[in-house]
Amino acid sequence: QVQLVESGGGLVQPGGSLRLSCAASGSIFSIYTMGWYRQTPGKQRELVATITSGGGTNYADSVKARFTISRDNAKNTVYLQMDSLKPEDTAVYYCHANRNMYNYWGQGTQVTVSS
Repeated sequence: QVQLVESGGGLVQPGGSLRLSCAASGSIFSIYTMGWYRQTPGKQRELVATITSGGGTNYADSVKARFTISRDNAKNTVYLQMDSLKPEDTAVYYCHANRNMYNYWGQGTQVTVSS
């Protein structure tokens, strides 16, 4: 069992930056593939970025070169650095942990990009 708690969301102007954090507890964090997903009302949850236990990363085309995912296994934490934010990045952002058939989700943090 893994518990995930996101933080760092908020209101930011277009072109600004935010860093999301996801603190994990309850299992061996380092063995999980961690990810960030986002969802807006009426739409399906979509992948933003993932990072494997070995540090390999994957990004949605819409965020490449603007967002950076990283992890600190000593702190059981995964981060999402978001730069050059756009209004279309507005969403609830969810942290995700996966290993084999096991999937865990955080409760989400709201990110709003607006002037």
